Amino acid sequence: MTPGAAAPLGRVYAALTVQVLISAGTYLAAKRAMTELSPFTVVLWRFLVCGVAFTLLLALTPGPTLPPRSAWKRVALLGLMGGPVNQTLFFSGLERSTAAHAALLYALTPMGVYVASLVLGRERVSTRATAGILTALVGVVVLLLGRGLASAQGSVQGDLLILMAVVAWVFYTTEGKPLASEYGPLRATAWTMTVATALQLPLIPFVLKPAEVWAASFAAKGAIVYLGLMTSVVAYLLWYYALSKVPASRVAIFSNLQPAATALAAWAFLNESLHWELALGGALVLVGVRLTQRAPVKAPPVVVQDARAG
Repeated sequence: MTPGAAAPLGRVYAALTVQVLISAGTYLAAKRAMTELSPFTVVLWRFLVCGVAFTLLLALTPGPTLPPRSAWKRVALLGLMGGPVNQTLFFSGLERSTAAHAALLYALTPMGVYVASLVLGRERVSTRATAGILTALVGVVVLLLGRGLASAQGSVQGDLLILMAVVAWVFYTTEGKPLASEYGPLRATAWTMTVATALQLPLIPFVLKPAEVWAASFAAKGAIVYLGLMTSVVAYLLWYYALSKVPASRVAIFSNLQPAATALAAWAFLNESLHWELALGGALVLVGVRLTQRAPVKAPPVVVQDARAG
């Protein structure tokens, strides 16, 4: 690799490292805000903050303010999956589960991206990747059911909601890469998140609750600002910036760094215990995801048509 090529890659990995640190704080900020406000209120205010920020960015930076007509369907679908679907499921699940569990489940993102590539016909199955998928799935089962269905019913419900949020995030990652590569990370992120905000507007009369938000503590309001600006603007921009530069699987693998960072932060700031199910399930998830990502990329077979046919 030439020196000129190493520098951009270094910037991509540095950006992803910052994104991981911001995302680790997301779980803690969300848990703090939801001690005083409902998940739906937190999600709505988060998108209102990021929607205003992205509208200003679109207005003040060079480039088209609106996406071209040919991209509207993709932008709308990505906005729906990356916004209301992903975040409503995530916050609803996080209210019932723990920050460390949420981070561990999001460690399945790289595996999900790989599976999506198989479904889309972009790669072929490999033995190592299959072993990684099975190992990670065993880890998820341990994580979900390790404490027993009866004693962990609430946690199981929360973890399943978070798992569905992960599926939405995998979609946002795999299908968002072409958009970010074509129009740039700023436009791609701003367009999808502005659509995500617009989709939340019908909920304003029901969940805005300005009096409750105003009466909330400074820490709760600060957590919402963190979620709206740092997570939904800075972290999303860094994610799509990386997607515009390197393959989606290499971007997604940085999700593996979040569980350790979040679990330690949750232990330090939220007094969450580091129980054995979390350690064993998390280790299996990380080993499985790592095996999946280390699998060699195998392009799908190319079908060559006989020129004499027809």
